[in-house]
Amino acid sequence: MTSALKALPNIRRACMIPACQGQASYPRSISLWEHGLHLFRSAVGVVLPAPMLRRAMALKTDGCPRLVVRDRAFPVRRNLYLVGFGKAVLGMAAAAEKILGDHLIQGVVSVPHGIRACLQQAGMEEMLLKPHSRIQVIEGAKHNLPDKEALRAASMIRELAEGLTADDLLLVLISGGGSALLPAPTPPILLEEKEKVTKLLASRGATIQELNTIRKALSLLKGGGLARAAYPAQVLSLILSDVIGNPVDIIASGPTVYSCPSAQDCFQILTKYNLLSILPRSVETVLSSSVSYPSGPKDYSHVYNVVIGSNSLALEEAKCQAEDLGYWTLILSAAVCGEVSRVAKLYSQLIQFVCLSTAGLAEGPLRDQVRGDLLKLAAELEIPGLNLVDPLKALQGLESERSVCLLAGGETTVQLQGNGKGGRNQELALQVALELHRAKATGAGYFLGRYEVLFLSCGTDGQDGPTEAAGAFSSQELVDKAAQEGLNVETFLSNNDSYTFFSKFQNGHHLLLTGLTGTNVMDIQAILIRARDR
Repeated sequence: MTSALKALPNIRRACMIPACQGQASYPRSISLWEHGLHLFRSAVGVVLPAPMLRRAMALKTDGCPRLVVRDRAFPVRRNLYLVGFGKAVLGMAAAAEKILGDHLIQGVVSVPHGIRACLQQAGMEEMLLKPHSRIQVIEGAKHNLPDKEALRAASMIRELAEGLTADDLLLVLISGGGSALLPAPTPPILLEEKEKVTKLLASRGATIQELNTIRKALSLLKGGGLARAAYPAQVLSLILSDVIGNPVDIIASGPTVYSCPSAQDCFQILTKYNLLSILPRSVETVLSSSVSYPSGPKDYSHVYNVVIGSNSLALEEAKCQAEDLGYWTLILSAAVCGEVSRVAKLYSQLIQFVCLSTAGLAEGPLRDQVRGDLLKLAAELEIPGLNLVDPLKALQGLESERSVCLLAGGETTVQLQGNGKGGRNQELALQVALELHRAKATGAGYFLGRYEVLFLSCGTDGQDGPTEAAGAFSSQELVDKAAQEGLNVETFLSNNDSYTFFSKFQNGHHLLLTGLTGTNVMDIQAILIRARDR
């Protein structure tokens, strides 16, 4: 598979935040598709593991050797051990080993199945460990699902942690995907039984917070279990966030953050989604019994957790690039959440408002109706950080020929009602296309035809659900063009079969295939709008 991150020609060298230099004018022959891919690649590039780790951590060798992270210094004397789990951890480990040198004694990392081959094929050798590395790599969790290899890796990580002393320092590298790569179910629960519960919760629309509450309650290592196992060693965790708001107790289910979910909390969640009657007996046993944790600290003062990268950083870089391409650019929110169909409606209404405003129809009852509907829906969704009042005023003042870029990040949810194949990004892209198609029949949507519109939604990890695609892009013409090929968008959506749709439509041209990127800071969405040539 060719990586789109490597294959796409550079429009210009990616700038590092905040060195945005004015606004360039690029020929209209460059398609919105190329612009969208460039923005996505730039966003991913700034949160790749090596540059992030080098910004966060340094080894000082003057005087007593010490590892410096922000305002803390940790003495090192060949007493350093490393564990890691997550989609970005292989690159993080490679960068860490270069920094730490001989002070690193041993390490174990749990990473996604196939990531080494994927990175090698993409020419990203800098994210691979050297041949005689002291860090053992175990690949598992194919398609984001815990498996026997991930279970083996978790067992080895636990064994390493439990063997440490008060003189040791454990460096823990954590990124998105860590939950699936660190499965350690509390006996007598089997891995298959734990996964049955989490799959059922996910299929019924449980939030990431609810899922992680259950995962922690059923796990030996999540919810601070790894930090307990490592005590009395010092624990330094460097975290790449894939969760809205960067809560360290939620990212990878918080293995180095104290948490003790109560049985009452768990039973409330399971009751909410009507799962109590079908729980495996082992799960019921563990939740009903009083959990006795191994001896360990009460205040977790031996742990230092640091978030070194997030979705906001990726969005800022994309904004910088979009402005260099000449777009009027706005970051909507780095915390977009909610059910896909409602988020798609929000994006469709935003697109309609932009088109009305730049078409010179920023005043009048039509504009007021779209604006009112948009603000009402935004209030209902309660997306953190999303305040549209001032941006809508600014959009009304744009000149008609100005291209617009709206950026957002976060993680939506999909309510499963079919048995198709897809991911939240592909489903969102397809749902936006359907909403734009419906809008064209309305008074507000009449003006959509004057504009080129591209919507792009992709996972920064390069894997959207259990598919090989990072995501997909769509446009207002997609539904009509699909119908010409005998493809009914609503039928595919009703079966949650977005990947199958995009694979068939125009021979998969609207899928974004990057391969695993080696990082993960949730999803990126971009809306690009420019007036058509008249």
